[in-house]
Amino acid sequence: MTMMNHTSPHGRANEDAPVHVENKAEERSAAIAVVAFPAFILVGAVIAYFVPEPFVPIGDYITYALMVIMFCMGLTLTIPDLKLVARRPGPIAIGVVAQFVIMPLAAVAVAKMLGLNPMLAIGLLMLGSVPGGTASNVVAYLAKGDVALSVAMTSVSTLLSPIVTPIIMLLLAGEETPVDGGGIAWTLAKTVLIPVVGGLVIRVLFDKIIDKILPILPWLSILGIGAVVFPAVAKSAETLKTVGLLVIAAVILHNLFGYIFGYLAAKVFSFPPEACRTTAIEVATQSAGLASGMSGTFFSAEAAIPGAIAAVWHNVAGAIFAAGARRLADRTSADRT
Repeated sequence: MTMMNHTSPHGRANEDAPVHVENKAEERSAAIAVVAFPAFILVGAVIAYFVPEPFVPIGDYITYALMVIMFCMGLTLTIPDLKLVARRPGPIAIGVVAQFVIMPLAAVAVAKMLGLNPMLAIGLLMLGSVPGGTASNVVAYLAKGDVALSVAMTSVSTLLSPIVTPIIMLLLAGEETPVDGGGIAWTLAKTVLIPVVGGLVIRVLFDKIIDKILPILPWLSILGIGAVVFPAVAKSAETLKTVGLLVIAAVILHNLFGYIFGYLAAKVFSFPPEACRTTAIEVATQSAGLASGMSGTFFSAEAAIPGAIAAVWHNVAGAIFAAGARRLADRTSADRT
């Protein structure tokens, strides 16, 4: 959901410094996205909970909805974004490794702490094992983080997910929940890797045309995520009555651990404050729609609930974190002057 322009006026990414484009229009657009996205998902989820019948058939098209989300992400990427990986491999690698280590382990820990049943536990593990969500790029911008680094981390974790996600699931799922590692890998390749790479190729070939439609891409992604989340809620309406609050607590705790340990991981390697904030956001903000869709496809409608709830909460938490981080950054800047 990259709504800001993370390139310099010359069209190239600022590959060596954090991006702090003080553009009020862009900030307003990013802020609206952070508010509008969870609001849309929350309202739709509430409707799907109370009136599930119209939303259940949409579940048959989850794979296509995920492909739309990832294709839109691919269209927002540029060659300079990918060149940044070669220019700053250290911070990117540390952030991506932290994400694929911290979040799956946090999911297992939270599931055990709260005594989640096997389906909810596997859904939370899937949430912790998928790549970073593109909403993290907007949150990084609002938090005065390193947006170029955020985009690079999201891109790398997304491209690695068809290999890394099934391996994590196989290692941590436990014997009581069978995992189709090959099926997950192939589905991620179809719904993530191919659409992202396809979107990037089209962006390179038709850059000027794509630039004109960039503002609508986040909203297409939001509709796609709604098409994943709403049927998950509709199919699990009865289950939510008994476990809803427990799953909400699990998702909030899981996300909080991501922020705390993601920030600490960056601190250990002496990242600058902007990169620390960005790493925390990247680690904590998962591709919740993808997690919900994959869990519903490979496990059950109940397993899709953590991802559906996270689709709302990750953006709410991101907005809260961005507001606090921005205030702290402004205060630190004022103290230096």
